[in-house]
Amino acid sequence: MAITLVNPEGLPKVDIYRQVSVATGSKLVFLAGQVAVDADGTTVGVGDLPAQVEQCYLNIATALAAVGGSFDDVAKLTAYVVDWTPDKMSLLVEGINRAAAKLGVTPVPPLTGLGVSALAGPDLLVEVEATAVID
Repeated sequence: MAITLVNPEGLPKVDIYRQVSVATGSKLVFLAGQVAVDADGTTVGVGDLPAQVEQCYLNIATALAAVGGSFDDVAKLTAYVVDWTPDKMSLLVEGINRAAAKLGVTPVPPLTGLGVSALAGPDLLVEVEATAVID
């Protein structure tokens, strides 16, 4: 496996991600930000942040599978959330957990969350980009 995830002593322990990712693989994969749009181009979960987070993660899994990877290869995630407020954290976690259950994984690579004013479409609430390293 190309990725080792670590929560170093002296840093806060966070349930939904690890603080550090050590990559040793040979192929870097940079995914464009994934939004809650399915293969048919339909926006999934309009007005429903957990459903949109779930679809973003499912899209990431699909993109990684297309290049021979999986969530186990993800070194870093960045989530852009429209009109972010701290009370939305539970909704973000709910969406991640739903995707993890569907995918049968524990997606806990380092995650940076950023609040943004808008995304590419008016119904989009979140966009998630990923960097992976594949052996």
